[in-house]
Amino acid sequence: MKKECPSCAMMIEKDTQVCPICQYEFPRRGYQSKLKWIALLLAILFLLVILF
Repeated sequence: MKKECPSCAMMIEKDTQVCPICQYEFPRRGYQSKLKWIALLLAILFLLVILF
């Protein structure tokens, strides 16, 4: 399975983290993405508690 590099448009292996052509670093997903969603939901909950 392959994916396209957003920097140079070359097709590279899906599990590659750095493009071998242009050295573009793909953002890591998973832990940071989940942490952002949890922080956002907690902030919304906090605002709802304060307002009501």
